[in-house]
Amino acid sequence: MADQLEARRLSFELRELALVGLGAVPGALLRWQSGVQLGPHLGGTAGADLLVNLLGSFILGFLAGPIPRRTSFVLLLGIGFCGCLTTFSSWMLDVAKLIQAGRPAWGLLLIAVSLALGLLCALAGLALSRRVFRHTAG
Repeated sequence: MADQLEARRLSFELRELALVGLGAVPGALLRWQSGVQLGPHLGGTAGADLLVNLLGSFILGFLAGPIPRRTSFVLLLGIGFCGCLTTFSSWMLDVAKLIQAGRPAWGLLLIAVSLALGLLCALAGLALSRRVFRHTAG
């Protein structure tokens, strides 16, 4: 009996790990390609990082809503995909680079814009999720 419970627990943990891993790979690839493909058109890595962080904020806001099978989606899209897509450390590096380049006002503007737009994106995602799933929330 104890062996069966342990086997079920291990199977459940492997399923969770697989969901996070399945989401992480495309999230990391999209983030990498956003810097390579969009960075030159958005004023460098700061613009590309801002874009992926806003997209991640929207998705996480959506996942915070009343969606069915929420745990699986949070593991796949929230922790896996958004965890690899969004970047706090690169965002801070972008701000540090602007300050070191003698443009501290641009660094502060990047912080303010990122926070304000990130909050709006998260709220928009949450509102969309509530609107889409309002009948299934019960």
